[in-house]
Amino acid sequence: MSGPVRRIATLDRPTGAPSVRPSTGLGRHRRRLHSGLALPAGLVAVDVSAAAGAAALTAASGSHPLAGAAVLLPALLPLNLAGGLYRSRLTLSALDEFPALVARAVVATACVVTVGACLDGGWRAFGPATPLRLAALLGALVLFAATGRAFAYRLARKVRRRRPRPVLVLGAGHLGQRIASVLSERAEYGMSPVGFLDSDPVLLPPDNRLPVLGGREALHKVIRRHRIHHVVATEGAADEAETTASLRLAARLGCQVWLVPALREYGSVGRFPADHLYGFPCLRLNRPAMRRPAWTGKRLLDIAAAGLGLVALSPVLAACALAVRFDTGPGVLFRQQRTGLDGKVFTVLKFRTLRPSNEHESATRWNISHDHRMGAVGRLLRKTSLDELPQLWNVLRGDMSLVGPRPERPYFVMRFGQAYPEYADRHRVPVGLTGLAQVNGLRGDTSIEDRARFDNRYIESWSLWQDTKILLRTAALMLHPDGS
Repeated sequence: MSGPVRRIATLDRPTGAPSVRPSTGLGRHRRRLHSGLALPAGLVAVDVSAAAGAAALTAASGSHPLAGAAVLLPALLPLNLAGGLYRSRLTLSALDEFPALVARAVVATACVVTVGACLDGGWRAFGPATPLRLAALLGALVLFAATGRAFAYRLARKVRRRRPRPVLVLGAGHLGQRIASVLSERAEYGMSPVGFLDSDPVLLPPDNRLPVLGGREALHKVIRRHRIHHVVATEGAADEAETTASLRLAARLGCQVWLVPALREYGSVGRFPADHLYGFPCLRLNRPAMRRPAWTGKRLLDIAAAGLGLVALSPVLAACALAVRFDTGPGVLFRQQRTGLDGKVFTVLKFRTLRPSNEHESATRWNISHDHRMGAVGRLLRKTSLDELPQLWNVLRGDMSLVGPRPERPYFVMRFGQAYPEYADRHRVPVGLTGLAQVNGLRGDTSIEDRARFDNRYIESWSLWQDTKILLRTAALMLHPDGS
């Protein structure tokens, strides 16, 4: 038995402690989903109206009054979206966003000039792009957009005061109490705290009116009972592992999660303008990967790539199957139980590189790369990773993805879940053919703790571009196989 398994072989299994948390009941717990989209949709409408108004105001004689907006909006809206200008924020201020509005309006206006230059010196419906006219278009666009946003934010603050949303404060320490006090006193944030969640709370002052509702084990029940929309995590919220698990569960239940760090310098870190709660820096955590619109693109990529791969690689698959047949006899495909999304077990397909003595060995033996029973064909398939090619069928079926945490057998999932608190969190997304841990050298007999950390890092920072990078790095590694 190899290193990672040997280190945990003596651990006693806690009574009733599951290795993977089930997903039953996870999902959005609130009905009025449109309420969270009202402000972003209103800001998009403001920008569309601003572009239309600016184009109509600066239209050249004989040109269509909305032609400028037709060229401007396809560039302006994606730029504002990428810049976080359609995100619902705690502190609403058009002045805070003014520099970002100007910068993106300049780029979008430059796109208008470029399009006009590409269409034989100008688009007739748009008219001549003179410097004076472009400056007027830019000025009117910024003015209308900033004014519209100021009005939208004023209306949003009124709505927040009238209909505050319930919020749960994670951590009943000094900072947690300060945050709860701010939310109770400042109605413009639209949050009404219902209580604290803390496994080891401090003694609350006598005048405190908010109860401690329990520890992490009560999170699911509290969110459902109080219809929590926001969870604010603060310093002093139990230990690090408890806090991390609570934040991940709250996000999966559909809550917007905020983090208030004790270090004030965090307020100046990030891609989007810093947010704050009455002077306390506040970081908005991203939505879970599978709740983002781009996740649909990931699944479409899986289907297209796996389908094309099975067709294009059919001669290679046939050659591998024949080689395995002559090397190990009948039964070229090896079927094994693996744990996938939300702890569900599925059957993974591989080319057989070794015929195990029995099912118990197949399910519980960690590494066979140096087994003397493996023939030349098996070693070649493992060294080149060709034995993994049948898993393209698992990807096409939806059991797996091209990129994700590598699937493990249920026996080892149970053992690793006992030893490493974050191991079960790997199953928040579908498992994959390759992953961030693998392209960083964590394959074969390597640290399970390091693998879990890389896998969770992949999940937290997921993007389609990250998947593309991992696939490219995997292709490069296959050209220089290391045999792991």
